[in-house]
Amino acid sequence: MMKRRQFLLGAGALSAAALTARLATADSPPKPAGTAASSDIEPLDLSESQWRERLSDKAFYVLREEGTERPHSSPLNAEKRAGEYVCAGCELPLFKSEWKYESGTGWPSFYTAMDGHVGTKRDFKMLLPRTEYHCLRCGGHQGHVFDDGPDPTGQRWCNNGVALKFVAA
Repeated sequence: MMKRRQFLLGAGALSAAALTARLATADSPPKPAGTAASSDIEPLDLSESQWRERLSDKAFYVLREEGTERPHSSPLNAEKRAGEYVCAGCELPLFKSEWKYESGTGWPSFYTAMDGHVGTKRDFKMLLPRTEYHCLRCGGHQGHVFDDGPDPTGQRWCNNGVALKFVAA
């Protein structure tokens, strides 16, 4: 039987390890997903006040503060038309409509992203590591990618709807 002291010491060690890993990757620049070169994407660097003028409060919270919208709150969940999903911050294309699928999570989900248009980094906000992804042009937080998606990639790019705009074909 585990004693209270052993439990607390173990929990403290686990928390310290998670914090150390988070700090080691917190300032790491996002790495491009896919294989295409992204050097042709011109970075968009705006001040906080410029972002606040450009975005709604909800979009600012998600894109600039790495927040998460409530599940089932995005009208993009029901979007079925052909087109592209672009970053709500800078309109860089991130997903094609044919890559979208119903994941049952309450957020728009895709099985892949456009090569060279997103960057990834490790996220330890929930203690266990996750892969967070951002728009490569403006750095806007989009969501997380998981390895529980459908064929052909096996990936689930779980996106905040407020971080996207849909552009019909």
